[in-house]
Amino acid sequence: MKGYRKYFGKKIIWFLVTLVVAVILNFLLPRLMPNDPVAAITGKMASGMTDASAVQRIYERYQEEFGTNKPLVQQFFIFIKNLFKGDLGTSFSQYPRKVSDIISSSIGWTIALQFPAIIVGWLLGNLLGALAAYIRKGFDKVLLPVSLFLSNIPAFGMAVIMLVLFAVKLKVAPTSGGYNFDMIPNFSWRFVKSVIAHYQLPFWSIVLVSIGGQAVGMRSMSIYELNADYVKYARFLGIKDRKIVGYVFRNAMLPQVTGLAMSIGTMVGGALVAEIIFSYPGLGSTMLSAISGGDYPLISATTLIITLMVLFVSFILDIIYGFIDPRVKAAQFD
Repeated sequence: MKGYRKYFGKKIIWFLVTLVVAVILNFLLPRLMPNDPVAAITGKMASGMTDASAVQRIYERYQEEFGTNKPLVQQFFIFIKNLFKGDLGTSFSQYPRKVSDIISSSIGWTIALQFPAIIVGWLLGNLLGALAAYIRKGFDKVLLPVSLFLSNIPAFGMAVIMLVLFAVKLKVAPTSGGYNFDMIPNFSWRFVKSVIAHYQLPFWSIVLVSIGGQAVGMRSMSIYELNADYVKYARFLGIKDRKIVGYVFRNAMLPQVTGLAMSIGTMVGGALVAEIIFSYPGLGSTMLSAISGGDYPLISATTLIITLMVLFVSFILDIIYGFIDPRVKAAQFD
């Protein structure tokens, strides 16, 4: 028990240190961008005005409202104070909308697209990789080249191929959006059908890329484990192959579980490519528009979500490893 407390204590300390550094960078990096979003807002509001002093007053009013006229250190403490209150600020590029409203309206689309695609790609890829390692022969000769081909296609490349082939050439799927542009979101069957139709291409473009990488990784780890000394010794003792294979694939799955956790943790960032190409109304597209408009609060909020997801998933993974990985267990009692 003492070994577990020491192990978990170290993980908690590193989690907190990393979180503090991540929050500081999350605040600082967007503010180092060269463009001035307050000037952009002032330009929109003062369009057609010829009085320079009036324009300057508008600029100063928005500086005061967003706090950009304060020293950076003071801005940081205001940022932290608001963060604890759940206030992510007001968007520069979509003024006067609140950042929390923008994120809440788009994050559901991203999770609904990314999470199922990552899980399906992970399950299919690992199943095919395990079968290729165990069966070998003709199955492996076909699967390995196909998996290598899929894993080396970049996400944007697969998305473009799917878009051109199925939407432009065959015309069996819509080209863009999350639903028909003449619709208002509701719970009618017509709207649901439209969402499902627009969902297919971005979903399968993510799944296909995931399958390739997972299959190659699982195949390599399974072959390594199947040739390990403990497998040869177990077979020498006459232990049933089914039982041996269970241990082999459990050990081979450990790195794959890490990959799954990281994929889930970074799914908001990973959504960017698919959402831009298919004009999908998720958080990835929101993040791109925030970066293009120099929208500090919206950039900070989206990157903070990605950071927290990655940190949280990594922390949970370390805790789970402490229980399921025999090597970690052994190290705790040394």
